[in-house]
Amino acid sequence: MTGATPHRRQNLLTGEWLLVSPQRMARPWQGEAAPAAPAVPSHDPDCHLCPGNARADGQRNPDYAGTFVFPNDFPALLNTAEPTDQHPLLREAPARGETQVICYAPDHAASLASLDDSARNAIIDCWCDLSARLGARWAHVQIFENRGAMMGASSPHPHGQCWAGDFVPSLVAREDRRQRAHHAAAGRPLLADVAAAELAAGVRVVVQDPHWLVVVPHWAAWPFETLIIARDDVRRLEDLDGAQRAALSALLGRLLRGCDALFDAPFPYSLGWHGAPHANGDDTAHWRLHAHILPPLLRSASVRKHMVGFELLAETQRDLTPEAAAERLRAVLK
Repeated sequence: MTGATPHRRQNLLTGEWLLVSPQRMARPWQGEAAPAAPAVPSHDPDCHLCPGNARADGQRNPDYAGTFVFPNDFPALLNTAEPTDQHPLLREAPARGETQVICYAPDHAASLASLDDSARNAIIDCWCDLSARLGARWAHVQIFENRGAMMGASSPHPHGQCWAGDFVPSLVAREDRRQRAHHAAAGRPLLADVAAAELAAGVRVVVQDPHWLVVVPHWAAWPFETLIIARDDVRRLEDLDGAQRAALSALLGRLLRGCDALFDAPFPYSLGWHGAPHANGDDTAHWRLHAHILPPLLRSASVRKHMVGFELLAETQRDLTPEAAAERLRAVLK
């Protein structure tokens, strides 16, 4: 459905619905304005992530030349947990895990978009290695990046994070149930069928190659949200072979450079990988590896979409249609 009247769409991965209101794109806007991004040096002596600098806990980074991974100095999860209160209504459960910081490169001014394919390929190898190693001892491994102050990134240095825990997080658990149910009914992975439907429709496809498909999904909640779907039968990051990793490096660079070109500014986003939870063991036939890129910018580099009001209290809502967003992204890809 691509009409100009209000309608609802269902997120097939979660089952949730959202309201699409295309007619609201004509409304005047006096929203939040963001200051212009300052120039960023290649090395910042005050940055906790730059090579050779001291981190917040006093440890000093090595003079790394590529990717550098270290345990988060302020972890959200610990390897130990205490018993929690037991109440029939107010439920609690212990949570154990570990968290890592992934410095992408020594250059403080770089980004996942600006690095060359070789450097990006090294980051992908790092993601795959972390997923395999931590997945061997934890139920789920979540690899993600928050880019930009607008997304709460604590440092402009190019970096991501990896949180591994002894539980499957709520959103991933919902995706697991929805994909499992579709596979039981159709005999095919849900995202394989979504990819086929999006390729047939064409209007939401942003970029594709033999191994990967990028779409603004039919159910996208954020204005320029994209979904990266593995076209091969891949369930987890560590399943990617050399050709698939090389293709992903080139595709990610092209996509993220296009995002930066959209408003001629560094594009803030949260990017995260969803693969089969390691708690599933080999029970992964219903899964297809995919990544979500969730950027907040709406009309310009200084106007963002806020999830407030109706979105917080009722249901997610968007004005710009996914079809229009995909068209604009296609136009800036190089």
